[in-house]
Amino acid sequence: MSDIRFIIIGIVLVFSGIIVMSVFGSQFSELTIQAEFDKCFEYYEDEPPREIDCDTGFQDKIFAFTPAAILIALGVFSIIKGIRGTWDQDVKPEDMVGPNNSFDTRDEPKDSDDD
Repeated sequence: MSDIRFIIIGIVLVFSGIIVMSVFGSQFSELTIQAEFDKCFEYYEDEPPREIDCDTGFQDKIFAFTPAAILIALGVFSIIKGIRGTWDQDVKPEDMVGPNNSFDTRDEPKDSDDD
């Protein structure tokens, strides 16, 4: 794969990880605050709050954030792999431009591109 593809894939993975975290993270923001107290509650719109086990709530939180963390980690790895790419080393000798290498096949000083 080309190096630019790794960078693009990394950006997409990081962005999707942030989206997953923001969508599923809103359900667990109350649980994080409730952890400071003795009891945890689950709130509903049409029912009264119900007491839940705080450890079970934290396990659900970990299961929700694990895929997001994996997506973000894979995205960062892919971006780093793309940035550390070898596109400068993979240039073919006939495509090199610079001193002693150019696209101009004429080597004589009289030959120039000013024709």
